[in-house]
Amino acid sequence: MSKKIQGSCTTILVGKKASIDGSTMISRNDDGHEALDPQRFVVVTPDQQPRNYKSVISGVEITLPDNPLRYTSMPNSVLTNGIWPAAGINSDNVGMSATETITTNPRIQGLDPFVEQGIGEEDIVTLVLPYIHSAKEGVKRLGSLLEEFGTYEPNGIAFNDENEVWWLETIGGHHWAAVRIPDDAYVVAPNRMNIDDFDFDSDETLCSDGMKEFIDSNNLNPDIDGYNLRHIFGSASIKDTVYNNPRTWYGQKYFNPEMDSEPMDHDQPFICYADKKISIEDVKFVLSSHFENTEYDPYGDGTESEKTLFRPIGINRNHNVHILQIRNNVPAEITGIHWLAYGANTFNSVVPFYSSVEDTPSSYKDATGTFDMNNMYWLSCATALLGDTDYDFYVDMRNTFELEAMSKYRQIQNETDAAFIKSNDINILTKANQQLADESFTRQTELFGKMVISGSERMKLRYNMND
Repeated sequence: MSKKIQGSCTTILVGKKASIDGSTMISRNDDGHEALDPQRFVVVTPDQQPRNYKSVISGVEITLPDNPLRYTSMPNSVLTNGIWPAAGINSDNVGMSATETITTNPRIQGLDPFVEQGIGEEDIVTLVLPYIHSAKEGVKRLGSLLEEFGTYEPNGIAFNDENEVWWLETIGGHHWAAVRIPDDAYVVAPNRMNIDDFDFDSDETLCSDGMKEFIDSNNLNPDIDGYNLRHIFGSASIKDTVYNNPRTWYGQKYFNPEMDSEPMDHDQPFICYADKKISIEDVKFVLSSHFENTEYDPYGDGTESEKTLFRPIGINRNHNVHILQIRNNVPAEITGIHWLAYGANTFNSVVPFYSSVEDTPSSYKDATGTFDMNNMYWLSCATALLGDTDYDFYVDMRNTFELEAMSKYRQIQNETDAAFIKSNDINILTKANQQLADESFTRQTELFGKMVISGSERMKLRYNMND
């Protein structure tokens, strides 16, 4: 079985009372092992949704219900290894991001091994998102699929609706556990098993049948008291101390500067409570971050060993970043906002696309595997590559670009919200998405142009005489 593993993502979840505007947010950097992997932003209408699904990677075949919802989706452009939809919002305003590759251990694998012909990241959004009407329903549908078909890999999956955020982690081949994130809480989740203290008697948790008895009867719990699923089913490896734990540490320190923890700590909390309300801009900063203002920043002043010790959140292998925002106190047609940017996050900006549409702008939809500067994916990647050559020189241009771009996107969004509330014309949203895409493409092109023009004066291939 040939797998395409996306083992490098970072997830941030925000409850509605923890956000600045009362919305729920689930977000993720969709990273991979390759630096480049062209992405597309599309809408899947009910007539395009398969009724008989077959996985490319595992070959599993699943008959799907006959009443799918419309949903936004972010598939790969090159479909050699399947669709890999990554994330989306359906027409009932339920968001889903799949998946965050997580960790496991031999104790659970020896009892509930992975299923080679099971489901995995390639499949999960397609199998679940078109058929759910709430975040909790998403957990239950995915849980039933895991129990029936199994999985060949460990993953974390996020769901949100206007009221709730849920996080599910797969455990072994068939088991799973999920937690409702408290309304006033946030989560930063890297590539490890993240759920810690788990209450089997709570209405805020769900899990596979017989999970508690499975743990007890097989002597899987290393703790004297309670059930910490990270301790029971996850890892606490040397790799975690440099690859995973530092990302949690940096995100949590951003939202809670008073936190007393170290980058390598294994037991950083899963559920956290911020000192301030969290905005889209906050989430985007953390998902773009590379340990700024620490000795671990690859662009900073630390020693070479310090700068390469930890894996940053923003990295060359970011293929897209999405923030799925489900708003409250607005009409249902403008509740779902699919914020999106492509490429390495150091030199891009997220754009707030309305999800209640039938199609998406071509500059975000039509990427292929061939380099094309007329497409947003490739333009974003080229900008990040140039910025990486002299970060200190280009970063001010990036900061100005992001401030001005986000200001304009929010202006368009505010105007569109007001126009829709006044007219109830759904076509306004498609036009707004095109306006946002055009604005984004123009501003990204201008940034790239400024970087090329100013950077050309600093090329090493030069001579000082005025010839």
